[in-house]
Amino acid sequence: MRKRLDRRTVPLLLAMVAAVGVVAASAMAASSHPTVKVMKTASLGKVLATSSGLTLYHYTDEKGGKIDCKGGCAKLWPPLLVKSGAKPALGPGLSAAKVSTVKRPDGGTQVTYNGYALYRYAPDKKAGDVKGQALFKAWYVIAPTGKLVKRAPAAAESAQPPASTTPTDTTDDGSKGGGYDYG
Repeated sequence: MRKRLDRRTVPLLLAMVAAVGVVAASAMAASSHPTVKVMKTASLGKVLATSSGLTLYHYTDEKGGKIDCKGGCAKLWPPLLVKSGAKPALGPGLSAAKVSTVKRPDGGTQVTYNGYALYRYAPDKKAGDVKGQALFKAWYVIAPTGKLVKRAPAAAESAQPPASTTPTDTTDDGSKGGGYDYG
């Protein structure tokens, strides 16, 4: 015996099918263009990177979710941002439980992984560059496990700090800190 669909049921079924399609398309888009993915580097192994393969770093002077890299620092070390309320998409091999966001002093929403705010380094121009690794003994890449990788890259992969960079405080309250003034 065949059941006949009620006229009221058909629009509901169509809406459910459309919703499933939207969710599937979103999942496919997220996996093809994740906010954060895993990338293998020559000397540091697997590290976090943007969807285009640019290496992601963390500034170790930032503690307890407080963002200290702003102004000129954020120009040299652009934060990885998402739209307010958006959930960062992850590539394979990363833990959804470790990704989050933090509100920046400028109002932006910055991606974090395992509690580490994520930044790019402006002189890294192509996928796999790790020129910011261990700069000032404060900037380090993050492994997919969520641990900082503190070993130095091979000499060919590293860079010297920009000539205009001088160690000074970047905090707003004038207290002595370990920040750098990039401006």
